[in-house]
Amino acid sequence: MVLGWSGTATAALRYYDVAPGVRLNVRSGPGTEYSLLKVLAEGAKVPIFCQTPGTTVTGPYGTTNLWDNIDNGEFVSDAYVYTGSDGYVAPRCS
Repeated sequence: MVLGWSGTATAALRYYDVAPGVRLNVRSGPGTEYSLLKVLAEGAKVPIFCQTPGTTVTGPYGTTNLWDNIDNGEFVSDAYVYTGSDGYVAPRCS
């Protein structure tokens, strides 16, 4: 059993590749209107603790309103993360 940042039991944590050649913006919430917290370097891999709808974004992996929670209070658009799916690959954020 692995404990996620929320302290709840989760399945083994998986890391997903950010699109090649992309420096990905990390925001404080699920949308482009939220403040920019940092920028991930090219070649980054991210965990996805949960996912939630937000601002629609077009990126290398399509157009989506799905945002990935990669840490407590940190979100990236799923359009830039290779999950192998057009839908949810993690629980919905509460």
